[in-house]
Amino acid sequence: MAENYVALADITDVAVGKMYHAEHQGKHYLLANVEGTIYAVDDMCTHEDASLYKGSLHDDCVKCPLHGSRFELKTGKALDEPAEDDLNTYAVRIDGDKILVAIG
Repeated sequence: MAENYVALADITDVAVGKMYHAEHQGKHYLLANVEGTIYAVDDMCTHEDASLYKGSLHDDCVKCPLHGSRFELKTGKALDEPAEDDLNTYAVRIDGDKILVAIG
């Protein structure tokens, strides 16, 4: 099945070292710029419903604002308890000034 890439943000929306919250068809995504590489993951922590966008970026990980679980942005891997389930990750392409994310 071909991946469906959707423009979720402009490249200027996600500065290096920053995160961006995007929504498409009711689903929430977190975009993060780590040293010039854009990553896309689900925005909700897998432990409890908390927006990771409200958390903090630490190197190549995002830290949940609620209980401090960290997730690796490249793989979605949950690194700390209480989160045990990994995040979904999404392929990212840059087309001109648009950040395209494979959402389906």
